[in-house]
Amino acid sequence: MTYHQIMTALKKKDYSPIYFLMGEEPYYIDKITNYIVEHVLTQKEKDFNQTIVYGKDIDTPSIINIARRFPMMSKRQVVVVKEAQDLKKIEDLIFYVNAPLKSTVLVINYKYKSLDKRLKLYKALDTGAILFESKKLYDNKVPDWIREYLDERNFTINPVAALMLTEFLGNDLNKISNELDKLIITMPANQKEITADIIEKNIGISKDFNSFELNKALATKDVLKANRIVNYFGANQKTNPISATISTLYYFFSKLLAFHYAPNKTDNKAIAAALKINPFFLTEYREAAKKYTPKKSVEIIALLREYDVKSKGVNSYSATPADLLKELIYKIMH
Repeated sequence: MTYHQIMTALKKKDYSPIYFLMGEEPYYIDKITNYIVEHVLTQKEKDFNQTIVYGKDIDTPSIINIARRFPMMSKRQVVVVKEAQDLKKIEDLIFYVNAPLKSTVLVINYKYKSLDKRLKLYKALDTGAILFESKKLYDNKVPDWIREYLDERNFTINPVAALMLTEFLGNDLNKISNELDKLIITMPANQKEITADIIEKNIGISKDFNSFELNKALATKDVLKANRIVNYFGANQKTNPISATISTLYYFFSKLLAFHYAPNKTDNKAIAAALKINPFFLTEYREAAKKYTPKKSVEIIALLREYDVKSKGVNSYSATPADLLKELIYKIMH
């Protein structure tokens, strides 16, 4: 089941005896677990019928014993096993999975990795429980996730602002949601759009010195602006690591190469869908296509791979990340 399917069922009070929540992205695991903890039982029922344990502090037989208890003055009990990835002999849970108690809602948090699909336990969960895998979101999907998150709260975000947040926070959804919640609190009552200025003011991300602005400078071959940004990155490597910059540039120029070979460059909606980008950024790609031929784009992608290796210490000897970045940008633009 998907996250939305699970949440829809929970809100209808359609509870399963077992929820096995696993995967690298903890955000959805926490959301499902917290909803069950907060809503399945009333406050009075929780005193005797809600148990939260941790994998490193308990063994599998004890979890089974707790899950097999009958509720007291309630239709059901809730048992939550957090950090179940630390649980020894977790495969022994199969004895309970094969014959769960219908009055128990057992929630197992198996974070940061997934259960081995070859195990009998996995197969038993797949057929007799709610088995949910929470995968890490790809970086290029994060801006859309941010927009959806804010839309649910009746807020919008400028595409540039969404890209800035993605670049600064990565794909850690818990971190992103926390920052967005803080922004919502600070927003004026009459303003519903989060802009780059608001992010710069409240989070401290520079709206002038970031990878998005570097892409724009390269797209128009604005040498002065590109060098200013590169110098800023060189002096602030902790918040602007060269690996992240190269990754962003690779994304940009690989999309540019795809743009060159797109069959229809006049239909903005179609080409944005083909490139999997926001139509807002098409102007930038059109401008860059005038400056960089397909051949040059391929050469730049090769350069980015070369400097990615150099940034990891291969054949770069004493060159600093700042030096490598300046050299890379010079070669891109000349």
